[in-house]
Amino acid sequence: MITIVIVDDHPATRDGLKARIAIEPDLYVCGEAEDMDTALQLLTEQRPHIAIVDVSLKTGNGIELVKLAHAQKCKTRMLVWSMYDEQVYAERALRAGAVGYVHKREASDHLITAIRTVRRGEIYLSPSMKNAMLHRVVQGKKTEAQQRADSLSDRELQTFELIGRGFNTAAIARQMQLSPKTIEAYRASLKEKLGVDDMPALIRHAVKWMIENS
Repeated sequence: MITIVIVDDHPATRDGLKARIAIEPDLYVCGEAEDMDTALQLLTEQRPHIAIVDVSLKTGNGIELVKLAHAQKCKTRMLVWSMYDEQVYAERALRAGAVGYVHKREASDHLITAIRTVRRGEIYLSPSMKNAMLHRVVQGKKTEAQQRADSLSDRELQTFELIGRGFNTAAIARQMQLSPKTIEAYRASLKEKLGVDDMPALIRHAVKWMIENS
């Protein structure tokens, strides 16, 4: 039996995923969480074979969760499942310690395939993402949008994402469990790296980026 923990901030999504997994006789959901702290506790207590992790959580962030679990020598195989463009997030997830990335637009059967793939010790990426990564290796270059995204740290990218979702400084600080002063520093760094002069321009840029990448 393959044991699974689901980490997603939407109850309806978790319920739908549990119902789909329940169809498979060899898969069992042993726990669920909506935030990073609860997820870390579950990983320690339940020690599941697989954790299905969304990038956006109620508090914290899925990529950060993968990093922490990896740093703690957690043996659970981390599979990131998100609505965000895999061209931006898949490589970050793998660098953080994940073993696969599945876009939420994919049919549920793809997720089941991904679960079985990573359980066998392999890495799962969609065929289109594999081709894109191979193309970049051969060509040795990325698009301008990919280069801009790659220039941001994981924390900066999360801040940028939350700005695009309409969060103000205080709300971002609560979401990321950091101080408002730290968030302001991330905002300043984002303006410098992305070449924008003020907050209204950064907000417009973030909203546009979110629309294009979700």
